[in-house]
Amino acid sequence: QVQLVESGGGLVQAGGSLRLSCAASGGTFSSIAVGWFRQAPGKEREFVAGINWSGGITTYADSVKGRFTISRHNARNTVYLQMNSLKFEDTAVYYCAAGGWGTQGAAWGYWGQGTQVTVSS
Repeated sequence: QVQLVESGGGLVQAGGSLRLSCAASGGTFSSIAVGWFRQAPGKEREFVAGINWSGGITTYADSVKGRFTISRHNARNTVYLQMNSLKFEDTAVYYCAAGGWGTQGAAWGYWGQGTQVTVSS
């Protein structure tokens, strides 16, 4: 069983940056993929980025390519999402997920509680 805790959310102006962290405990975090999803008010949850167990494979939603970077530090059991050039439409609750792969939330086994990111225009 893997427990995930997100942090790093907050309020930022458009064009600014934030770095989200996903800290894991339990299970074998270093051997599983991790993803970030987000859900804005009134919208469905959507895939943002994913990283395989080693960090050698990453994938991004088209809407964040070139602006967001996912990385991991397995010795620290932590995955990061560096978000640059933030836009108003990036406002959402961001969730960390583990133990899956792909853009569908149902394919991931473990979820954190989420962290709010608010971008002011």
